[in-house]
Amino acid sequence: MSYEELPGWELVGQGLADLERGAETVPALLVAIGAPRLRRLGLSVPEVDISSPEHRLYAALSADGPDAAHSRYNALVRRLVSFERALQCGR
Repeated sequence: MSYEELPGWELVGQGLADLERGAETVPALLVAIGAPRLRRLGLSVPEVDISSPEHRLYAALSADGPDAAHSRYNALVRRLVSFERALQCGR
């Protein structure tokens, strides 16, 4: 199965690359949130110590625009869940 075909891969792929190089970006924080499930589904997620990735992601989104942070956070999490579900169905 090609991950590129799955919904949300653009975020997950970027997040994996960012975690690999130690960058704390929005995609990296999103992948850190989903890391346990992504690993269970067979994805190789770098072991990094990011405490409270949910709070850090929300803070990063708030810094870019506090009025839209909540809806952007929810949209990103939905995209992650879509990727995880598609990955699980494709196994």
